[in-house]
Amino acid sequence: MGSNEDEHISTDHLSDKAKYDFILVQRAVKSSDQQAFAELMDRYRDSIFFMLLKMINNRDDADDLTIEAFGKAFNRLHQYTPNYAFSTWLFKIATNNCIDFIRKKKKNVLSLDNRFENEDGDSLMIELKSGNRNPEEEAIRDQKIIMMRAIVKKLKPRYQELIELRYFKEFSYDEISAELNLPLGTVKAQLFRARESLYNLLKNAKDRI
Repeated sequence: MGSNEDEHISTDHLSDKAKYDFILVQRAVKSSDQQAFAELMDRYRDSIFFMLLKMINNRDDADDLTIEAFGKAFNRLHQYTPNYAFSTWLFKIATNNCIDFIRKKKKNVLSLDNRFENEDGDSLMIELKSGNRNPEEEAIRDQKIIMMRAIVKKLKPRYQELIELRYFKEFSYDEISAELNLPLGTVKAQLFRARESLYNLLKNAKDRI
């Protein structure tokens, strides 16, 4: 991957903060620089969390969705181009993922003309399209669930149980705590590690999902 190619990528239109984000993205993509990934997450974790909290009004779900947003963004990081700020791209992934979650839960907590601003002042409009799936879309969704379950089976038994309860049976954190007789803090910590393990497996399967 020639550095000559990079020299022709113009970032003049970006703010200083966005230019620095782009440097971090390049380090993460080209060198798998873990520090760059961590710094990107530190820079935006709180703002993503509070935006999602505003959308769904549930701290536990917002916490889950924040982790998912970064997981999806980091999996697609090679697709990011500096035509616009990294934060704009990241916020779009986070909001789209949240909309999918809202559709799935059939919660009517998001108005159709809701607008959010990211830290660079870009206004993002959230649009909810019809949640009705045709038979073909339902079949694809069922196939994905089967594939997801196959991937989950590769996790440690305890992690499998947590993912099953949280994402397939849709238990709350409190319900999982009661079901497994574990402190709430332990449930959250173990679910975080379970998701991390799942993301690593999904990276290898992402072309098939």
